[in-house]
Amino acid sequence: MAFSTHKQQQYLPNLYGATAAPPPTPSAQPNHHSAPSGVAVDALSKLLHRLPPTLSLPKRRSSPSAIISPPTLSLSDPNLNHLLLSSASELGFFQLKNHNIPSQLANSAETEALSLFKLARDQKESRFPRNWPLGFDVDDEEEDGDGKGESFCLDAACSTESTDLSLSSVREFTRSLEKLGLKIIDTLANAMGFENPIGEDSTRVCSLMWITEGLNGDRDRDKPSGGFYPYVIGLQYQIRSQKYSLLKDSGLVSVSPQVDSIMVTLGDIAQVWSNGKVSKVRGRPVASLGDGNNCGCISMSLLVTIPVDSRVKPMVSKVIDEGGIGIGDQDESQVCGNKEEEEERVFNPFSFEEYAWRVYHESYLFKDPLDRYRV
Repeated sequence: MAFSTHKQQQYLPNLYGATAAPPPTPSAQPNHHSAPSGVAVDALSKLLHRLPPTLSLPKRRSSPSAIISPPTLSLSDPNLNHLLLSSASELGFFQLKNHNIPSQLANSAETEALSLFKLARDQKESRFPRNWPLGFDVDDEEEDGDGKGESFCLDAACSTESTDLSLSSVREFTRSLEKLGLKIIDTLANAMGFENPIGEDSTRVCSLMWITEGLNGDRDRDKPSGGFYPYVIGLQYQIRSQKYSLLKDSGLVSVSPQVDSIMVTLGDIAQVWSNGKVSKVRGRPVASLGDGNNCGCISMSLLVTIPVDSRVKPMVSKVIDEGGIGIGDQDESQVCGNKEEEEERVFNPFSFEEYAWRVYHESYLFKDPLDRYRV
């Protein structure tokens, strides 16, 4: 599917024509009206106070005030399904402990990823050519030569155009997170009661490793880090103590996961698959690192998503009404009153490619991009 962006120019109309004289200035006009009386002023004041407050301009999303710790889950917990169901439906994020991904691998992957930002600009562009959403990217507003706003989006194999660039640790780290993510998706599907669209078919999944420079202090913490990209779940390994700003439908939430845990965020695709039962996080979490100086830290987010040629639709379940089944019936085919109905859909199906392109290139800080697909 091909897309293009067109800029439309707008011109002010000629209100008076080519030869018409301009309107008279206020100083040339006689004053036919005297100053308003005290009664008129009081009436006007009362009228203004009765106007609805909704006439004010929209405000920016307020920055999160309190920092919360995400709910802690473990894959070995016997109550995992219940805890996952609660976290997914109420918050849309949690932190995972006992995940079997060693901290040494995470640190080694970060060291390799940091070396990418030390490359010259032409090397970044040649070794990681832009092939949306993959490749090297720079925020247009930050493109001033100081290296701010840079990011790399890699596929699951961490492919590059260079044979002398070793990313073995990043590749192993990406594969480990992907394997864990697929397990979480399957557990989530079982807990929520819908069929896992991915299953064991590797062609139905597309993982993206997004490596972004960490923000210094609170700089632009209410601004998304790069463009949004739809995903099922996102995973971020907590190498050190740091906080994240998560953009929820209700506003910004500031969280601080535990060191060596993996923060898991549920995305818009998970919300559609669950037919609206899952709460979501919009886009990737924004990591706030450092104290105003260049701390040399980065944010590594794995997005487990789906191929661009996919169609997204709710994985609705069947609701069975067995009110007419009699006790002792032997032949189920002859049972009367057994009624099977499909759960009512909350979202209409849509093209993933079209949706992904739109949410990546447009700003959705104040409006949910899924609104247009709601039934």
